[in-house]
Amino acid sequence: MATSRRDRADSYTKRAHKEGYPARSVYKLEEIQNTFKLVKPGDSVLDVGAAPGSWTLFTHRVLLKEQGKIIAVDLNPLNLNPIPHTVTAFVGDAFSKDIRSKLVENGPYDVIISDVAPMTMGNRSVDTSRSEYLASQVIYLASEHLKVHGNLVVKVFQGGGQVELIQTMRSMFAKVKPFKPKACRDDSFEIYLVGLDKKES
Repeated sequence: MATSRRDRADSYTKRAHKEGYPARSVYKLEEIQNTFKLVKPGDSVLDVGAAPGSWTLFTHRVLLKEQGKIIAVDLNPLNLNPIPHTVTAFVGDAFSKDIRSKLVENGPYDVIISDVAPMTMGNRSVDTSRSEYLASQVIYLASEHLKVHGNLVVKVFQGGGQVELIQTMRSMFAKVKPFKPKACRDDSFEIYLVGLDKKES
């Protein structure tokens, strides 16, 4: 059976394994950070859809320089051993009443980062719709839990609905930019929406 390009370990996958990250997605955050300077040492960061943990670990090691704190939330546990001392991890639905109460207890946040994605069905319209819903929920979390002047990055599958999400973010942030890191796979239709400098409500 032929092996697709997507199935082969590319340079990002090999680099992630070598550097001790659970997934290649770490280099998307690295590029976003290099471009937009979202996170600074000492910040309080909320990572939504954090598992397996690459964004959380990179934030701890590189962006916070082992200072500040990270609240990591996902339906699945982090694949990090040990879990860094800056990290408090919750397993559950970030948008549920139970987890939201924990987010309130630990917030507000300087930055919210989210690489969350739905379980894909192979039907682009369904997958895109689910992704847009998740992104809208993350944006709502930002409206509740992000400090004034705080920053947000959230992933969404492109399907038209991202236009409305960008409009919503523009009402919340001084600057909003769609961004596709080079580390995204060639056949991926994901982009990241970056909101900088949250306005006073």
